[in-house]
Amino acid sequence: MKNNNEDKTDTSSWSQVRETVLMINTAVARVEYSMIEGNDSVNALSQSFVDIVNSAKQIAIASEELEDSPAKNKIDSNCKSISEGMQNAIIAFQFYDKLSQRLSHVSKSLSSLTDILNDHSKINEPEEWLTLQNMIRSRYTLDADQQMFDDVLNGMSIEEALKVEQQKIKDDDVELF
Repeated sequence: MKNNNEDKTDTSSWSQVRETVLMINTAVARVEYSMIEGNDSVNALSQSFVDIVNSAKQIAIASEELEDSPAKNKIDSNCKSISEGMQNAIIAFQFYDKLSQRLSHVSKSLSSLTDILNDHSKINEPEEWLTLQNMIRSRYTLDADQQMFDDVLNGMSIEEALKVEQQKIKDDDVELF
């Protein structure tokens, strides 16, 4: 069986831009597929949590009919514990939602980049690149994401931009979105 890479031995039609676009499209496909898998898992978890919360509510309602006793108190305490656990799960889902939004932005940004790279009339036009940068920046809803974007475009290394963001997270509370 022939490896797909063996079929690409003809270098006469080789193009750096085309190869870059192919690599970016591969990355976009992986991001998109990962988001689909993640969303499927989160949807299943969400439904499980809804079912658990509903069951806990039914237990709490049934517990109201019981006479005050150590068993009733234990049931009520466990229902309260389940409710608190679900609140923590909801917070975790909010962070997952933020992750999904970021991955979606990355995917759309990479697709927009490939559009410029594929169009020879746009590839060397600074206005096209500036428009792309402005479009990408406008998609960020969090100040931290916009700041990181600006820092990297202004020449800061990715590693340094990440360190700056991690330090801000340590210094600040969670930013709501």
